[in-house]
Amino acid sequence: MTLAAVLALGAALAWRLPAAGLDWQPARAVAQPWRAWTAAFVHWSALHLAVNLFAAAVVGAFGHAARVPARAALAWFAAWPLTHLALALQPALTPYGGLSGVLHAGVALVAVWLVVTGPGARRLIGAAVLAGLVTKLVLERPFGPALRAEAGWDIAVAPLAHFTGSLAGAACAAVALAWHRSPHPRGHRPRQSGA
Repeated sequence: MTLAAVLALGAALAWRLPAAGLDWQPARAVAQPWRAWTAAFVHWSALHLAVNLFAAAVVGAFGHAARVPARAALAWFAAWPLTHLALALQPALTPYGGLSGVLHAGVALVAVWLVVTGPGARRLIGAAVLAGLVTKLVLERPFGPALRAEAGWDIAVAPLAHFTGSLAGAACAAVALAWHRSPHPRGHRPRQSGA
């Protein structure tokens, strides 16, 4: 999906920029609303950036293989700022930066899309991905400590971002699917046919 490439490119371009003007800081969310978008581009180490760039490629490939339509990408775009705005649930999580929350949103969105609209085996793939995602989120204990040290990482991990991203992605997928399936979107009426 094109949005995965946009996210990866933004992160790569922002790598050398000062994080202080881009990262998520809940106390500045109202005065500096761009942070709900730019927080995804901030990375705290070269390893953090490299892993997220690889993950963006995987999520993009997942969306492409699933053949999700353009409206799914628009739903993912909507989930992007919601992922970070929901981090206000944990005021101690400041500053925050990284693609992982928004990438979790993309995975959740594609999986929900497959479960609802996919033919046969694709529904099963979507359900398996959702089950794996839910298991991962539960094991991460997103409502525990704001930051957690993880073996192999040179930064602290913020499990709540994975949860808020997944929730935002699933919710935006549900809205996009419901809107598309509504019988008369935007007040349009079906054309009458003669008998």
